[in-house]
This record gives sequence, structure tokens and C-alpha cells, in this order.
Amino acid sequence: MAAIAPYNYVQCPCSDPSTVERPSDPTANPEDGDEYDDDDRTFDPRAPRSNYSLYPLEHLMYCEDCQEIRCQRCVNEEIVTYFCPSCLFEVPSSNIKSEGNRCTRSCFQCPICIGAPLAITSVEKPPDPNLLAPDSPTAAPSAQYVLCCTYCQWTSSEIDVKLEKSSGVHAQLAKLRNGGGHKLSAREHRDRRKENPDEPPIPDAELDPDLHFASLKSFLQAQLADASVSASGGLAGLGDLGFSSPGSLSRLMSLYTGSSLAGGGKRGLPRAATAREARSTDDGLKLASLDESAQLDALLAGGWHDTVSAEQREAQGPTSDAHVVGDLRPVPTLLRTKRSKRCPVCRHIIAKPDAKVTSTRYRIRLVASHYVPTIAIRSLPTSSIGTSISRSSVPVPTPNAAPQLLRPGQAAQFILTFKNPIFEDVKVTLGTPSVTPGRFPSKITVLCPQFTIGANTDMWDDALKDENSDTKRPDDGQAAAGKIWERGRNWVSIVVEAVPASLRLDGLKWAKSEGEDVDDGPLREDEDILEIPVFVRVEWEAEAQEVGGAPGRDKNAKEKRELAYWCVLGLGRIAQE
Repeated sequence: MAAIAPYNYVQCPCSDPSTVERPSDPTANPEDGDEYDDDDRTFDPRAPRSNYSLYPLEHLMYCEDCQEIRCQRCVNEEIVTYFCPSCLFEVPSSNIKSEGNRCTRSCFQCPICIGAPLAITSVEKPPDPNLLAPDSPTAAPSAQYVLCCTYCQWTSSEIDVKLEKSSGVHAQLAKLRNGGGHKLSAREHRDRRKENPDEPPIPDAELDPDLHFASLKSFLQAQLADASVSASGGLAGLGDLGFSSPGSLSRLMSLYTGSSLAGGGKRGLPRAATAREARSTDDGLKLASLDESAQLDALLAGGWHDTVSAEQREAQGPTSDAHVVGDLRPVPTLLRTKRSKRCPVCRHIIAKPDAKVTSTRYRIRLVASHYVPTIAIRSLPTSSIGTSISRSSVPVPTPNAAPQLLRPGQAAQFILTFKNPIFEDVKVTLGTPSVTPGRFPSKITVLCPQFTIGANTDMWDDALKDENSDTKRPDDGQAAAGKIWERGRNWVSIVVEAVPASLRLDGLKWAKSEGEDVDDGPLREDEDILEIPVFVRVEWEAEAQEVGGAPGRDKNAKEKRELAYWCVLGLGRIAQE
């Protein structure tokens, strides 16, 4: 197995139910009288639930009011604006309800390769020979436009769809069928029925999904209106109980019970009319076509390359019945949104983007890395534990240094560097179990579990201080218990010692033979990675927040703040014996 570089993840408290009442000290001794519960105090990074709660610090947000870490799953989102990613046109929210969540201008995507934008290209239109006189000169051909994909070279001319104008493509495509035929719209159908009431209904072949939906919607609205009038006429004493009334229960009861709701079963009151079903295609009725011989013949004639894939059919929409490539149509571009994020507890704004579509800036963005100390991990090369290391003999690890495998049973030391991003001094307390959880427990020792990090002041303040006062290692160059390895202006480095466990299954089988319930199965994926759960508590003093605008409040008053969370440190991969 290849070695991996050290990493660290932070757990969001929203995925842990025990964080409602956070334990005071995870390293407390149960014999001291304090309540101790391993399930509430120990975090297992290998548990299946941990896969959905660990994030890099750069991906987390922070709430200043609640003083808690927030992930992308535990925040409430609010839509700021809708826009098209192709033309960057902002769409009002009122248009979303009436026109849908697709761009209604000239932005389309290729139905074949799914995702590539379609460009508008002009082609020459041959003149109509019926409009030319025999002795007149040949007329200049007019221009037509087609949609062309620059990735797979598909054009709308393959489905015989050509446009008369280069603008308003969405409105033109709504009037054209595949093959170039005219598509009957709902308005044209209503106008034609008003002019010729005795005209027979349109055949099922011409009833496309859009017209089918519009006809069925109009029929249901007419039935609901008739039932509403009937209910309001029969129940005059109770007022308007039709389908336009705000009372949902009254509307339903008036439809099914009629006069029994008004008079308690009295005679003489008319009963509400029952809504009839659709009878023809004008009412939205479309009989199911069980004869699929035409589709089968088209699939057999075209072969595999002309068959529509599941992704292509899904991109066409839920009402599409496309089976061959010739049935596919250009797909309007899906609209995108800009969203603001709020804390689910206090409703405080955590992130709010700029409302302008062309802007990528944020008006408010509370990133967790600006409030939570960052952790950097690097290995400390040592010949053996207990051997002193001179300051000159310790090489500075380079960022491109290849990581090494950890040897089972051989102690390895790592340097953890905590960097303070805020402008106050913070006190950090670390708590970790003596052995890592899992089938192969490794021994862990934090040499300096408590330390203080300086404030993130101006970097020029270091020039006014003594050069030897900061960034100083121990005189003997040896990592010792309770000593800080290195210190800077707003950062502190400590040493963590780990003794990797052996990955051999013989020890597990021996423990199982002794009567213990142990899983002696083969090594799972990434089970050989040494991960340490660490409980981090950060304490600092900040300016007191105003509560109700008290007039006698001291401006220099300080209040104690605290932040506690679990994190996982990945030190490397253990070598297999």
C-alpha cells in the first residue's frame, strides 16, 4: 500500500446527538466521581456515521452568536436570486412559477452529449419556386438558423427543425415539432374550438405532452369551478364553501357530503354535483397506446447507436417518450440560484452572496478557519525514542517530501502546529484516548496537552521583540512531557507520540480463542491508516456582547468564551508485516 500524507478533519456537532450536553472533560477519570460515558465522550472515526460528519476545516462555517461550527448540511438556505448560467440573465421568482425553472430565451443544451451548449448558426434557405415568375430572375436565398453543438457536431437540422430568427429560440421551438411540422399550442386549440364548436376532437397523435397537460388542467379547473358554484348555492347559510375557499376541510366536505354539512341531514337542500371524468382529447383524455410495433421497428432499424440512453431520456423531462435519437429535442438550460445560509438555531446569517449575477463576491461569509485554530501535521524524524536531538540535526521537512510508512511497534513522533486566527490569546486543551478505537489499537501520547497561543496581531510586532524570545525549541532538542516544541507569534507546535499497532490477524484469532468477541475478518479498506480522535477545547476572552442596551455596561468588560469540538488526525499508513 502506498503511503499517504498526514491530514486532519473536523467533526460538525450537528451529527452527534451527545453534543446537546457536551461533556466537561473527556479525559476525566471515572474514579474521581464525575459522570463518565464512553459513548458520549469518545469519538470513533471508523464508525459508519463518521463518514457524514468529518469535513476539512476549509469547508466549514462558523456562527458568531451560537459560537458553534456549522457544516453545509446543518444550515438553512434561502434563495437570493435565479439566473441562467449561459446568458447570465436574472429571472424573477414570479416567472419561475409560471414558466418553470428553465431559461426561456435562447439558451439550449445538446440532447446527445447532454451538457454542451448549442450555438446558433445561419444556413441558406433556398427560394420557394412557387413564388417565382417564369420570366423573373432568381431571387436571393434568405437565411435560416439551426442549433449546432460544437462538441459532438449535432445540429437541429437532423430533426428537420430550422428557425426563422436568431432570437427568441424558445418561443420558436415551442411551435415546431420534430420533423418541421407545426405544433398546436393550447391557445390556438382554444381559439379553434371557439370558432368551430362542432369540429371533431384532435387525434391522439397530435396530442403532445404540453397540449395534453394544458387541456387536462383547463378541464379540471372548469369542473372545480362548477362544483364550487353548486356547493355555494346549496349551502348559502354557510357561505362560500367551494374550491376557491381558504378552508380546505370545508371544500372537501362540501364536495362529498353536500347538504348534510349545512342542515344536518335535512331534506329540501340540493346535493353538490359530482365532477365528471374526461371524455375526449379536448378534456385531456389520452388513451394508452399498447401497440409498440412502430417503436420496435425503429429500434431494430437504427440499432444501438440510434437508441436513446437513460441519461438522454431523463434530460428530456418526465413527460418525454423518446425511444430513438430522432425523438430528442434541444434541452433548455437549467436555471441556477445564489443562496444565503443561516444558522438553524439563532437564524444568524452565515453566508450571503452578492445579488449581482456577474459578481462572485460575498457580502457576508463566516468561514470556520477565521475563528477555529488550524492544525498542520508533519513528522519528526528520530532515531529512537529517548535519544536527544540537537537543533542543528533536525532537518526541516519540505512540502514535497514523500511520506513514509509507519512501522508497527516502532514509536513515531509528529509535530502538531496550531495557528490562532483571532485577535485574542487562546488557551487550548487537548484530550485523546490512550489507544485508538478499532480492531488494531495504537498507543497515543500527547506530550503537551495544554498550552496558550498568542493573538494574531500585526506581524511587525515581532520586529520590536527580542529575536530569541519566540520560535524557540527546547535547549536539549528533545521532546519532553509538558514542554512546547516551538512557539511563534500566533502559533504553537507540540509533539505527539504514536506507537502503531501490528496489522497481523494472528493476535485477533488468539483473542477470539480466549473467549472474546473479536472480528477476525480480513483487512478492510483504509483500515491500516492510523487515525487519532482528538477533543479540542479552545477558551478565550472577548468583549462582552450588549444585551438589551444596558446603560451601565463597562466598555472594557470581558467575557469568557469557549469552543469545543472533535477532530481526527490522520498520521499515515501502517506497514503490513
